[in-house]
Amino acid sequence: MPASGYFAHESSYIDDGAVIGKGTKIWHFSHVMPGAVIGERCNLGQNVVVMPGTRIGNNVKIQNNVSIYEGVELEDDVFCGPSCVFTNVMNPRSHVPRKNEYRRTLVKRGSSIGANATIICGITLGEYAFIGAGAVVTADVPSYGLMVGVPARRVGWMCQCGERLHASGGRGSCAVCGATYEESAGILRQTKPSRAKAGAS
Repeated sequence: MPASGYFAHESSYIDDGAVIGKGTKIWHFSHVMPGAVIGERCNLGQNVVVMPGTRIGNNVKIQNNVSIYEGVELEDDVFCGPSCVFTNVMNPRSHVPRKNEYRRTLVKRGSSIGANATIICGITLGEYAFIGAGAVVTADVPSYGLMVGVPARRVGWMCQCGERLHASGGRGSCAVCGATYEESAGILRQTKPSRAKAGAS
């Protein structure tokens, strides 16, 4: 790891004024612009653009061909699949300036966004939400929500570990990690952490 504390491939561009955390890796043909803040231990794949005014947490994985536009914030442990799309204006016109109309998009901790999914600006993806490949998300997503389709709709719940939950009677547990959940009024809450987390020191 170089003295800067992060790795940037020789074909990438890191502009003055960008802040990048220790252990982060930035790969081929990527561009991090002034004012962007990227946390520690992140991985930015090929052809990733991070615009000014964006914030990326720790341990975020951004796969190839993703642009993080101004107004987008990714919390810790977010996964962005290849060629997923963010936006920041609802009604863009090339001939009409709209920089004062950027809408904030917040992707909360642990969320995963599938390949080629589109996230319309001005919404929040809850913690550990899971967006299926090719989905078009037009409204807020609850924590642990599994979203598919165009426009995206919730078809179930996902465990924090990334496995689909099979709940009945408002309760469910993960067959893989042992975490348990309870649903009420369309909101899912974890009631017991996974075996792995419970046993961690």
